[in-house]
Amino acid sequence: MNVKREGWVMRVLIAVALCAAALVAGCGSSGDKAASSGGVTTVHFWHGQTDPADKVMDGLIADFNKSHPKIKVVADRGGGVADTMVQKVTSALAGGTYPDIAYIFGSDVSNLARSPKVVDLTDVVKQPGWNWDDFWPGGRDVVTVNGRVRAIPSLIDDLAVVYNKKLFDQAGLQYPSPDWTWDDFRATAKKLTDKGKGQFGTGWPGVGDEDTVWRIWPFVWQQGGEILSSDGKSVGFSGPTGLKALQTVYDMAATDKSIYVDTTPGSEKLLQVFANNRMGMMPTGPWALPDFGDVKVGVVRLPSYPGTDHTTITGPDTWMLFDNGSERVKATEEFVKWLTSPPIDLKWDVATGSLPVRKSTSQQPGWSAYTAKWKTGEFLKQLAAARARPAVPTYPEVSKAMGKSLSGVLLGRQTPQQALDSVVKTSNSALAQAG
Repeated sequence: MNVKREGWVMRVLIAVALCAAALVAGCGSSGDKAASSGGVTTVHFWHGQTDPADKVMDGLIADFNKSHPKIKVVADRGGGVADTMVQKVTSALAGGTYPDIAYIFGSDVSNLARSPKVVDLTDVVKQPGWNWDDFWPGGRDVVTVNGRVRAIPSLIDDLAVVYNKKLFDQAGLQYPSPDWTWDDFRATAKKLTDKGKGQFGTGWPGVGDEDTVWRIWPFVWQQGGEILSSDGKSVGFSGPTGLKALQTVYDMAATDKSIYVDTTPGSEKLLQVFANNRMGMMPTGPWALPDFGDVKVGVVRLPSYPGTDHTTITGPDTWMLFDNGSERVKATEEFVKWLTSPPIDLKWDVATGSLPVRKSTSQQPGWSAYTAKWKTGEFLKQLAAARARPAVPTYPEVSKAMGKSLSGVLLGRQTPQQALDSVVKTSNSALAQAG
């Protein structure tokens, strides 16, 4: 999952680092790094994975090194974990000692892509063996900045509703229908809420970070609204689409009190409440399924407003490549092409429960082992139409403003109109300053 907290401070830090990196590049100290030793090109890889995924990645790296004797991929733990990777890479760019490839959240791509050391992959992905159109549309969208491909999708996900069958059965409720509406969702959440038992109908992260924010965009998109206007100079939800989205959340949180609002970073309590059979439904992604243990769950697509599409959101993460000389770039391209190929993608998916980054992965021998082990079918079904957030440097400003307003709505501190007025004013001011 790509949970991240970007704002003005991070954009300034990245900008400073990119300026420093440009100076370093001008001095020629990074572009002339030794490419190989003894005919073997070394690729430094900051993958950011933690247990148990890091062990799976270590196994894949060993497989690649064995099958590609002229390339040696080294996993450098100095890169830190995924949540702190952008800070690590930013500092490394400033110091001129950056990796060849790193795991970068999708919403960080457009800012980091301003660095002259980020490899432009636009022509690379057109070469034989890449099959660029095989990657899911949302994954391609998030790595394409101003028409140029600046990274490769490393992870794909989307939001659907996971529900607790036991609590539905106890309440005598039918399981959700694929054609349900947000009114249906609200009514069901209210019926599943029992204050005496400490039981909630649904839940939502309330810190105000990107994990809070990205869940609101399907509400806007389903009504025909957008995050940004077509020229990018203002938000695209300043009218009825934004108001109705916030009103929907307010009705459940402040009026019905059917939402468990997790105000702790990381949303761990949210997952625990569901796993302890005290939450009936939760909009979440496939990454959460392993955390639910023995809970008997079902998965259904997001509700919609009457007469609208059941649009969901995808939050892809990426592999970003950095220029340490042509030989190392070429070796790194070979590695990431192999890593994201359908057979290797399937190995990763079976071991970790991730969704495939490519459409054709489901056609690989052994796909049945994946579907038998992981109940991600509904999430996979939604990927073809899932939308990604705009790949622009100004998105973090809108996210920061929406996070503050949405938290106010969830906690009953702002009315929907007050929240909308605030996020529109703050976002439009930031967008205007960004030019």
